[in-house]
Amino acid sequence: MNDASPPIRRLADWDHDQLLDLAAEYDTPLYVLDPERVQENYRRFSAAFPDAHVMYAAKAHTGQAVLSALLEAGADIECAAAGELQRAIQAGADPDTLQYTAVNPPDRDLDYAVDLASEHPGLTITAGARDTFDRLEARGYDGRVAIRINPGIGTGHHEKVATGKDAKFGIPYDEVPEVADDVRERFDLVGIHAHAGSGVLHDDLEDHCRAIAKVADLARDVGDDDLEFVDFGGGFGVPYREDEEPLDMELVGEKVRDAVGDLSAQIKLEPGRYVVADAELILTTVNTVKETPAATVVGVDASLATMIRPAMFDSYHPIRNVSAPEREDHPVAIGGPCCTSADVFATDRPVARPEREDVLAIGNCGAYGYELANQFHSQPRPAEVAIEGDDVRVVRRRETMADVTRVEDEAEIGSASPESDR
Repeated sequence: MNDASPPIRRLADWDHDQLLDLAAEYDTPLYVLDPERVQENYRRFSAAFPDAHVMYAAKAHTGQAVLSALLEAGADIECAAAGELQRAIQAGADPDTLQYTAVNPPDRDLDYAVDLASEHPGLTITAGARDTFDRLEARGYDGRVAIRINPGIGTGHHEKVATGKDAKFGIPYDEVPEVADDVRERFDLVGIHAHAGSGVLHDDLEDHCRAIAKVADLARDVGDDDLEFVDFGGGFGVPYREDEEPLDMELVGEKVRDAVGDLSAQIKLEPGRYVVADAELILTTVNTVKETPAATVVGVDASLATMIRPAMFDSYHPIRNVSAPEREDHPVAIGGPCCTSADVFATDRPVARPEREDVLAIGNCGAYGYELANQFHSQPRPAEVAIEGDDVRVVRRRETMADVTRVEDEAEIGSASPESDR
């Protein structure tokens, strides 16, 4: 690792010749991952919080290459679903170190977590509803739990990720002391947890720290001397736009410590986006250039099935013509092959004038990029390669049409049994 690694990797920092070689060899659309960058980001974050227990929030990217790189760097893993627990274990995580943060968990997810905890009692189950605690007790569980609270303050880059003020997430703030008394009688209460939001940058930092201070106050009210940890979640963002500055993590660390104040329990933090966002990009090939009175429309082979964030969150991702970055910039609209107006990566975006067969790079795709990839229009999901210096390995092969239809082809007519191979 380079200790002086920059706090953000811009698209121009990637090796364009290597990217063009990858597009030629592995076809497009293609996810390109740099596991070393994942480790650098994790270590930089951890260095800003030397007294905290830093866990990676797996939901940002559950790829085995990402999880393995983080486990190698010394990270523990926080999982939001039973499938993430399974993937973390498959990557080599010790189940006794895992934390499962359930949100309206299906029965099969709770069954899996309880069964796992019966063999690995170090597993911690976080619940954000009284009902979930009742369901755990009904399964005979009496082990390690944390209470997810709703601080009533939401932060982040979009209203759909401002979890701290969304009633879906966590037990209402004022009800937590009463719930804590009840939970202590039935389980081993080891912590409380909150998550204010995602993609927190400079403008959101003050609100984020207010939420942290509020959670710390509540921890003291319920008796932090008796708690193992207070988990403030993650949420720290990266600059997606080229003119945005990255967070000064040393300063962020100071602000968070000031917001927490004196606390007997250990601080836990769960970065996700910060660790993986700039460690991956998408390569896509131009197949159509259409001049219209309204815009120059550039069609590419990536789509909202490849990465849905622009359609889902109206998110900005930098785009660069890696085939000809020296050409003059021209405002273009860039979209994929899906039959919906939402399948657009950019509008009126200055890009070195694209031509058919040019390869474009879409940056900052590591967080919730492949994780939200789908098969809309029966499109096979793309391949993913990991670069390690000059070495390249395929960490996820490109799907085929046979993969898209496999679950139907293998289905037994009339059978609707639950998953049996979790």
